[in-house]
Amino acid sequence: MNITIIGSGNVATHMAAAFKNAGHRIVQVYSRNVQHAALLAYHVGAEAIDNLDQVNPDTGLFVVSVKDDAIAAVVKALAIHEKLIVHTSGATDLNTLLNLTPNAGVFYPLQTFSKIREVNFRSVPLCLEGANDNILAQLKQLAFTISNNVYAVDSAQRKILHLAAVFACNFPNYLYSVAQDLLAQNQMEFDLLRPLILETAQKVLEQEPRNVQTGPAVRNDEGTMVAHMQLLSDMPMLQEVYTLLSQGIIKNNKGLTAHE
Repeated sequence: MNITIIGSGNVATHMAAAFKNAGHRIVQVYSRNVQHAALLAYHVGAEAIDNLDQVNPDTGLFVVSVKDDAIAAVVKALAIHEKLIVHTSGATDLNTLLNLTPNAGVFYPLQTFSKIREVNFRSVPLCLEGANDNILAQLKQLAFTISNNVYAVDSAQRKILHLAAVFACNFPNYLYSVAQDLLAQNQMEFDLLRPLILETAQKVLEQEPRNVQTGPAVRNDEGTMVAHMQLLSDMPMLQEVYTLLSQGIIKNNKGLTAHE
C-alpha cells in the first residue's frame, strides 16, 4: 500500500518503519521542520516535505500523527485529495475527522514509543475505528501486516483506554522520577530500584494488580506511613501524593473501586 506519514515524532517514526518493513511504500513524510521530515524520510525511502501543499496525491492512505490540537487543521488540508485519512491519537474522537471528510478512521497504537529504543511492533496492540464497515475492514487488513494484536475500539472506548494507559504508564513513570530524585538527594543510585521495578511489572503481567499489592498501606502499617510523611515534611506536594495513593491502596485492598 502507498502510505504518506504526516508527522515525524515518536509514533510516526515507529509506525513508518513498521509499514516499510511489512513491504508498504512510504510515499512522503511531512513535518513542519524539514530536517525532521528528512531524517525519517531517509530511513524509510520517502520524500521529505514541510508544506502540505506539496503532498503527492499518489497515496492510498494518510497517517496523521501530530499533536491532538493540530489534527483538525491537518485533516482539513488533506481532505481535498479524497483519500483515506487516519489519526493515531488515543484521545481524539473520530468525529473530528468526520466533520471534514467521510474517508476517515483511527489507527491508534497502544504503546509508549521513543526514537532511541526499538519496539517489536508485531506485539503492539492496534486499536482501529472506521467511518464505515468497509473502511474498518481495510484498516484491519493493513493492521495485520504489522501487528498480531488488532482490535476494533470505538471513540468512547478509546478515550477510556487512553485514560487507563495514562494511569498504567505515564503516572508510574513520574513516580519513578520522584523515587530517583529522593535517592539522588541522599547520594544513592536509581539502579538500586530497578530489580524491584522489574519484579513488580512481571507480577502484573501474570496476575491481577489488586492481588499482588504490597507495602505499608496494604498492611495498614500506620507507623511506617507516619514516618514516611515526616521524611516528606518539606515536600508538601509529595505528601499529598503519598496520602492520596495510600488511601487508594487501602480502598483497593478492601475491594472498593476508586470512586467508592
